This record gives sequence, C-alpha cells and structure tokens, in this order.
Amino acid sequence: MNVLVTGASGQLGVAIKSISHHYDKHFQMTFLTKLDLDITNHKSVARLFKNNNFDYCINCAAFTNVELAESTPDLAYEINHDAVKNLALVCKQNEVILVHISTDYVFDGNKSKPYTVDDTPSPINIYGDSKLKGEKAIQELMHSYFIIRTSWLFNKSSGKNFYRTILNKAINHEAIRVVDNQKSCPTDCDSLAKFILDGIKNASNKWGIHHFSGKTPMTWYAFAIQILKENNLLKSTDVSIDNNYVTFAKRPKYSVLENTVI
Repeated sequence: MNVLVTGASGQLGVAIKSISHHYDKHFQMTFLTKLDLDITNHKSVARLFKNNNFDYCINCAAFTNVELAESTPDLAYEINHDAVKNLALVCKQNEVILVHISTDYVFDGNKSKPYTVDDTPSPINIYGDSKLKGEKAIQELMHSYFIIRTSWLFNKSSGKNFYRTILNKAINHEAIRVVDNQKSCPTDCDSLAKFILDGIKNASNKWGIHHFSGKTPMTWYAFAIQILKENNLLKSTDVSIDNNYVTFAKRPKYSVLENTVI
C-alpha cells in the first residue's frame, strides 16, 4: 500500500516516521512537511494525488496552538477546516482513504465520565471549533475515512509539547507552576502512531470517528509530577499548583475520551 503522511515535521508525523521501518513489508510511505506541500492550496494537493497512486493519506497537519487560535482565527480555520476540506475532496476524487487526527477539545468538558464517539461535540474555543468543522467537512464529503480524536499529545524526543517543556524547565532549574483543574489523558505520539499504522495494516473498514488516548486520566499538575518522577527530577524541582494562570482560550475541565478499536 502507498501511504502519504502530511504534516510530517510535527510531533505525530515524526513519531510515525520513526516507527515506519517496522511496516516496510506492508507500506511504501511518503512523508511531506508543510514546506513540501501546502495543503491549503487545492491545485497543489490535486496535482500531487494525480501524479501518485496513494491508497491512504494520514493527515497530521494542524494548527494546534490553542491560545494563538483565539487571536488568529482565520489561520486556525484555514488549516483545520479549509485545508482538511481540500484533502477530503481530493481523496474522494482519487479513491484514497483519509486518516485525519482530531482532538478532545471538540467537547465542552461538562461531563464527568469519558466522552464516547456518540456524544455531541460542543467546543468552547476557536481551536476546538476549527477542528470540529474539519471533521464535518470530511463527513459531508467522504465515506471511507477515519477521524481519530486524541488528547494531550506529547512526544518525548521531538516538537513543542508539555512533556518537553516541563523537562526543559526542570533541567534548567526553573520554577514550574501548573494548573490542576483540567483533566484528560496524556497520549504518547508513539502509541498513537502504532494505533494508526496497525489499523491500516489490518485493512480495517470501520469507517468513521474513533477515540484513542492514553490510559490514565490526570490533571496537568499530575502529568508534570509524572514527568519529573520519570526523569528523576522531582526532588530537585520547584513545582506547584497555580489555578490562577490566565489564558485567552477556555479549556474543557474534563475531556477524557472513551477509546475505540479500529
């Protein structure tokens, strides 16, 4: 099978590439960064698909800065909706199966038990709304697709994410202040990458929305403590709770996902 990965320089794209050699017998994989392919440009996307015989497109490209999305909504919607619609159209025209990554932030956080794929989304920030509109564009245009919602993604060795931020602060002996009033499941990019590639390898046709996240619900503070313990830095680090941290974007207080199987 011929598999295209867009957004290949992001933390999930890097994770998929790092384990791709385990799937050499099953896939021929093409990894494209935003410098290689502007997914907001319909002509560029259409030309690429016309010149290649892709079976799957894994879209890891996204605007993920929750705070910045509030002040630059046009950019968030361009990448998380308009570009996704481009991909969906071209995938449909070329009979390519689209695997798209979405987020727990499509939910408002008012539940007290895990969100299922049947729960009605109700985002409370621009980022979540832009991702939801991307989901809907795929659903309206396509039949053969996977939308995989995940939560609190981190990559221990690549990208800008909470894990690496906490680790770098601790190594540099900086004080760490973290909120303790939001709960979800941190998700290692490596585990999500394997989930995606295994699903493709097994030729699953369980089209639609799926949930995949880490197994343990926790707050950001609890996650910070886990990171410090894992790296033997807890005793030497000044870490405490600060629930007064001011942000532009609202966050769901509880966005734990009930996982599904592809």
